[in-house]
Amino acid sequence: MLGCRAASGTGRTRAQLPSVAGSPNRGSVLLSKRVMAEICLPDRPVWYHGPVSIERINPDELARPSGFSHAVAARGGRLVFLAGQTGYQPDGRIVDGGVVPQFERALSNLLAALRAAGGHPSNLVTLTIYAVDLDDYRAHGREIGDVWRRLCGREYPAMAAVGVARLWDADALVEVQGAAVVEAAH
Repeated sequence: MLGCRAASGTGRTRAQLPSVAGSPNRGSVLLSKRVMAEICLPDRPVWYHGPVSIERINPDELARPSGFSHAVAARGGRLVFLAGQTGYQPDGRIVDGGVVPQFERALSNLLAALRAAGGHPSNLVTLTIYAVDLDDYRAHGREIGDVWRRLCGREYPAMAAVGVARLWDADALVEVQGAAVVEAAH
């Protein structure tokens, strides 16, 4: 962490540089206030970024999206990376019944992690769906869409579905992974 203090009468701020293990280069340098304003955050903690603003962008020159957004821009808040989730139940077993129940459970698990990080479904900015059988996933698209709308509403992050040979758990048919921008903790 840099130590910052104004150097009297210079219009500059002195930064105390940390030593790097094994390096004799330790000391302080004078930098302009503009440069130091970018380095030192005197009146607020480093995690503060202000309120969250998420904009879903779907340009007219691209095909109308169905179940995803072409781009998502986020400002402020805290970036939360959500690990891949499969259809694990609390007892550690994968839910039975095929791709739709597994998608519902995987998405529910992802949303539980998101809630624990202080977010909600509308904070999702990107989601990747990994499916063992992409044709089966697409064949159940309407039912999967119904699950999405019931759990997340009609706001969609930037999304991709990827066909994979298998997932970590051999019984898993689908896995979801994402990122969100949530309000910074105060």
